[in-house]
Amino acid sequence: MFNKILIANRGEIACRIIDTAHRMGIQCVAVYSEADRNARHVALADEAFLLGPAPSKDSYLKSDLILQIAKQSGAQAIHPGYGFLSENADFARACESNNIEFIGPPASAIDSMGSKSAAKSIMESANVPLVPGYHGDDQSRELIKNEANRCGYPVLLKAVAGGGGKGMRVVWQESEFDEAFNAARREGESSFGNGDLLVEKYLTKPRHVELQVFADKSGHAVYLADRDCSVQRRHQKVIEEAPAPDIPEDIRCAMGQAAIQAARAINYVGAGTVEFLYDEDGSFYFMEMNTRLQVEHPVSELITRQDLVEWQLRVAAGEDLPLAQEQIQVEGHAIEVRVYAEDPDNDFLPATGTLKYLRTPTENRHVRVDTGVIEGDEVSIYYDPMIAKLIVWDESRDQALSRMSSALKDYQICGLTTNLNFLSNLVQAPAFKAFDVDTGFIEKNQNVLFGEADHNQHQSIALAACYLTLDKKRRSSNPQDPTSPFNQLNNWRLNSSCAHPYELVHGDNSYQVNVLELANGFEITLNNTTYEVKGKLEAEQLTATLNGHQFSVSVFQDGQELTLFQDGHTFTCQRHVEMFGEHEDDTAGSLCAPMNGTVVAILKEPGSKVEAGEGLIVIEAMKMEQTIAAPYEGTVTELFYQPGDLVNEGSELLALTPVSENNSADGDA
Repeated sequence: MFNKILIANRGEIACRIIDTAHRMGIQCVAVYSEADRNARHVALADEAFLLGPAPSKDSYLKSDLILQIAKQSGAQAIHPGYGFLSENADFARACESNNIEFIGPPASAIDSMGSKSAAKSIMESANVPLVPGYHGDDQSRELIKNEANRCGYPVLLKAVAGGGGKGMRVVWQESEFDEAFNAARREGESSFGNGDLLVEKYLTKPRHVELQVFADKSGHAVYLADRDCSVQRRHQKVIEEAPAPDIPEDIRCAMGQAAIQAARAINYVGAGTVEFLYDEDGSFYFMEMNTRLQVEHPVSELITRQDLVEWQLRVAAGEDLPLAQEQIQVEGHAIEVRVYAEDPDNDFLPATGTLKYLRTPTENRHVRVDTGVIEGDEVSIYYDPMIAKLIVWDESRDQALSRMSSALKDYQICGLTTNLNFLSNLVQAPAFKAFDVDTGFIEKNQNVLFGEADHNQHQSIALAACYLTLDKKRRSSNPQDPTSPFNQLNNWRLNSSCAHPYELVHGDNSYQVNVLELANGFEITLNNTTYEVKGKLEAEQLTATLNGHQFSVSVFQDGQELTLFQDGHTFTCQRHVEMFGEHEDDTAGSLCAPMNGTVVAILKEPGSKVEAGEGLIVIEAMKMEQTIAAPYEGTVTELFYQPGDLVNEGSELLALTPVSENNSADGDA
């Protein structure tokens, strides 16, 4: 077994690997960028080395420097985690030539599966079922378009070297092909240095089911059950569970055997995942093989009671697989959600910011949190915005769902926008509980997954006003003389009632709230609704009764901003304090960046006339593209940024003159 390994990664997967390696008595070397100087994985490692500036190409993708550090530190092996260099065949070969063990498959296997088109050819020869499509060498636009037409729309365009939903576009009709082709090719080149594409028939009600495979250097291969990863946004997984529900046992076994065939076809070694599209008629088709450990591997660990990172280390060190196929037992059900810094109500745009407040569920045999951050850390534009993985296990799917719902109630984050509300809605959605699930689940259930009901907003605003009033009383009280009239919160004046007015803003809504202090509580008036309120504040925990309904709410206050954590949902509002010189934003109506990022493409030059909905400019953040479309018909008159420029959220990107103003100008002339 190794004495020391280097982990060529960051974040939660680096921390996850360190945890197992330390348990096995293996020392760990971390590498980090300037942005990660104080990161959790750096603190956990036995030693750490600086790679360079924050961008991945200047740090975590510098393979030569990482190899140099490995030799300098005396590391015998390199664990690449996932992402970055984990599926880079050249890096695996370089490790071998430098007598450093690559904790992953041989370079030849990565080469075979690294191109989705080549992978499909290999799987076809191995009699693994394939989705109809095209994965040839001819990459001309005309041929790929003809192949898409032959398959019949909708089709999926995929970067052959892609992964994680990048370089992927669904094309619903021929008129959409050219724009989707350009975007998928550009994203493939940007993310993977390869713009080649393949075409697949897009199944309209498929499930995404994958098999965790493992092989050793002696030729043994097994699969450790299966996972369902059907609930996705932007073709990236949101929630995963194992084993995959509602699959007949004979089909489950057939998929497992097909996965082993796929691994043996490329002489695979180590951990890998064979992904299938599973249709409602019971048919399944090979989609791709990921030649690395997957983000969702914890659900497989919890149902098999195996540590897959330990398996990786043992196999890389030359040991045989710890278990044969018949020895692998599956127990209970596990579910994982990915906690992201993103805005589900704004097309899941990535978010950046500081984790000003972070509380996680208590870990035990039922609940696990895999994370790479602590309170005070920053989520930047440079890396994937995943904050953590929350994983639960119980004896049945229903019990595991209850565990997840409860754990999400205890997950509290302030300082940036997250998907926690969305995840809570998701695990409580009737369709998800009934497992009426396919890869279009989010689009089909938008009414229950997004936003919040007005009455819940009103209750939350009333609770916020109650907190502000009790907090004011707490801060102004004089413990030396609690009977002093100067310690009362009733704004006492002769022949006048005590009132505390607040203006609270949530999203686009502004609420005028009046809190009247009574002898045994408060009366809160909000939008012509009156609440009789009793409340108690202990530390940051508010217990309040509104019209007989009791609530227990955790509250975090940051300046004028209040965040309430209640029953698995996060509610944020701002107390508006009138400032001298306030005025309306004179850039209202301009085209602004929806997120921090980099301009990657200009779709319309100055002078271009555009229709409403036409793409104007493309921004990339965290390796995901966002196209800014024209909100109305008009003419592009000026560009404020060029490809490669960094932009901040809210920055005006270009000037678009409405068609009405163009006509007016023509008339004046």
